[in-house]
Amino acid sequence: MNPKKLSVGGQAVMEGVLIRGPGKYVVAVRKNKSIVTKKGLIPKKKYKFLKLPFIRGFVNLVDMLVIGVKSLMWSAEQIGEKEEKISRNELAITIFVSIVLVIAFFIALPYFLTHLTGITEEKRPFMFNFVDGLIRIGIFLIYIATISFMKDVKILFQYHGAEHKAIHCYENNKKLDFKNVKKFTTLHPRCGTSFLFIVFAISILVFSLLPSIILIYYPNFSALNAWSRKGILFPVRVLLIPIIAGISYEILKASDKHQKNPLFRLISMPGLALQKITTQEPNKKQIEVAIYSLKKLLEIENKK
Repeated sequence: MNPKKLSVGGQAVMEGVLIRGPGKYVVAVRKNKSIVTKKGLIPKKKYKFLKLPFIRGFVNLVDMLVIGVKSLMWSAEQIGEKEEKISRNELAITIFVSIVLVIAFFIALPYFLTHLTGITEEKRPFMFNFVDGLIRIGIFLIYIATISFMKDVKILFQYHGAEHKAIHCYENNKKLDFKNVKKFTTLHPRCGTSFLFIVFAISILVFSLLPSIILIYYPNFSALNAWSRKGILFPVRVLLIPIIAGISYEILKASDKHQKNPLFRLISMPGLALQKITTQEPNKKQIEVAIYSLKKLLEIENKK
């Protein structure tokens, strides 16, 4: 009897690939002439409500952020870029700094630049947030395009492509070997790159509703001076990130399941287009690492 088909995902790490399943994950890294692995458990949800639609998205995002950073640091240790082991405090600081930088560059900076255009958020919320969203996407595209010229990042993008190819091969019920895996595309509709584009789009809609919602609960809001209003609007934006992530996650899952539907194909298109930068055609050794990681994951997930 064939094992049950699992929902798998992953990401690229330094000289390797992380593949995760429903309850476990495997990181495989090429070290000299061999492949070394690290296995781990994905934290179980203690409360059932954490598995509910629109809540599970943000919870899974946090899990993958922690696992992803840990795996990146471990992979860097394996290839000799960092000799000492990473402590829990260092991990926590790294994650905290990463979150602060994301908020600074992808929320605060676009918000400030949009304010300089003279568009009033309270009077023209949709236009303000549309411009804000375009600036955010522009900053993201410049960032991705810039780092893509770095040698180490190019290799990372090749492993990203290898991860997608291996997952495509598994999802299409083909034998996991180099010949089969190489045939598949490096683009995948369930990729984190596609998720980010959906987040950008949903944030425009959600943030556009903010002034009206705040006025319902705080009628005197419009009487405040401009900086006081901004002092309320901006923190609320940050607090809405979990909700936006939850909505985006459900849309991503739906678009992956219904790729034959024209609407969902349209939703996937911007993310797939950007993946032409964030994924590169991998070589044989990189594909072998992705296959190894996926096979090990399937092995431990299917163990009774």
